[in-house]
Amino acid sequence: CIRDSIRTAVVQRGDLIRDINVQGRVVAAVSPTLYSPATGTVSLEVLPGDIVTVGQVLAGIDSPEVRAEFLQEQSSLDRLRAELEREKIQARKAKVKSQQTIDLANVKLTAAEREMRRADESIRTNAISEIDYERARDELARARVEHDHAVQDAQLEAESLEFEAQTRQLAVDRQQLVVGELARRVEDLSIRSPVNGIVGNVEIEQKALVNENAPLITVVDLTAFEVEVRIPEAYADDLGIGLGANVQYNAEEYRGNLVSLSPEVVNSEVVGRIRFAGEVPANLRQNQRVTVRVMMDELINVLKLQRGSFADTGGGRVAFVLSENGLAERRAVSLGARSASEVQVISGLAEGDRVIISSIADFEDYETIQIVN
Repeated sequence: CIRDSIRTAVVQRGDLIRDINVQGRVVAAVSPTLYSPATGTVSLEVLPGDIVTVGQVLAGIDSPEVRAEFLQEQSSLDRLRAELEREKIQARKAKVKSQQTIDLANVKLTAAEREMRRADESIRTNAISEIDYERARDELARARVEHDHAVQDAQLEAESLEFEAQTRQLAVDRQQLVVGELARRVEDLSIRSPVNGIVGNVEIEQKALVNENAPLITVVDLTAFEVEVRIPEAYADDLGIGLGANVQYNAEEYRGNLVSLSPEVVNSEVVGRIRFAGEVPANLRQNQRVTVRVMMDELINVLKLQRGSFADTGGGRVAFVLSENGLAERRAVSLGARSASEVQVISGLAEGDRVIISSIADFEDYETIQIVN
């Protein structure tokens, strides 16, 4: 066999990364579509391609229905608040009246007690009759009962008025929630950008009438890119979420991870997403093509050999090892994991062996061949 017609490589020990190279397409990881919150007329503030920032108004919806409902509920809230204040005034007036009743009952009780003391003195000196004495004692008892009832009535009146005030306050609070929700809907009529980015698609025309939940504008976040890859079906069983990947861009490699896989095979391909694990390349553009190396397996400190046609000839079970005397000896070998450039040696070869890695189809049945210059 002529030496110039063959390729050789030396068996080495090291790490072998089983990988595949595929083409990828840069896509936006975050590209929210904004929808109409109500039926109304659209006023666009931006055009496709415009740079926008978080919170910037992109469009406005003129919805008379929402605004009219907000004004009606706001009017109901003002009415309930006025009724609550009126109830508080009535409560203060009732409190004053109850206190007046208590004070009058207290004055009457004081007078009855004074008359009773006079009656006690008079009965000892027989200045009044027994009937007048009993009358004075009855007046004192009546005054005490009236005083006690006035105090109790005042307490019950205060509790009743407090309950009424709480009921009206609850009505005000409930109406406040209704008005707050409508105020939020009115605020949502101004469509704002949720991210920093660029305006993508605009689904409607200026001053168009749209229904609720109709798509309006798509915003693309230019700071969050992922790479969409299409991997041949033959590698589908070896793929898994979390596998490492290297994205080649402008002669540099950027580390990433496989974060998603489609659950189905389409056109003999599986679609996956690569997310950058660290620094994101500068000046990336959506739909830009890049090369991606997906690392399916990483073997540490194994025997490996440069990949060549010999691994496919004879089913990868035969290899020819060169000796110093120019002879190549046939050996039975066992090969393991294969990457795009290397193949794992499981048995049959030792570190430092020089092996013919080009096709051995012409001499694979020989035990020994002579290598000539």
